Amino acid sequence: MSTPSDSPDMLPPNDLPPPPPSAPPPGVGPTQEERQWAMFAHLSSLLGALVTGGFGVFIGPLVIWLIKKETMPFVDDQGKEALNFNITLAILGVALLILTVITFGIGALLTLPVALAAAVAWLVLTVIASIKASEGVNYRYPLSLRLIK
Repeated sequence: MSTPSDSPDMLPPNDLPPPPPSAPPPGVGPTQEERQWAMFAHLSSLLGALVTGGFGVFIGPLVIWLIKKETMPFVDDQGKEALNFNITLAILGVALLILTVITFGIGALLTLPVALAAAVAWLVLTVIASIKASEGVNYRYPLSLRLIK
């Protein structure tokens, strides 16, 4: 007669794989208000891009970070992260524009595909960061200069 522990489908409690990382349980980590403001810090770059034509993507995260950094630690962290990422992309945009101008437009063969790829990556990563912030997860953008610490 076999016991439940002899079954290959049953693992003893000590051999269970660790749970996947997820949002902290309620009551642990950032409050709902902090998560909401952190999400706004990430999403405000989309509004900044619409209002300024693309080069003001860092204005929304900067305003939210400056207002909430003293009172909400999670917003301080995520606001800096959104600000650093959007400053990095603004620098990339200016560099691509300068390269296009100094090559009298011939450089556009290189800069336009790079700008398009950067724009798509920016949109996707901003949405991912917003979702993670709303879940209370500290999100880190890839390839971002950490200018504000």
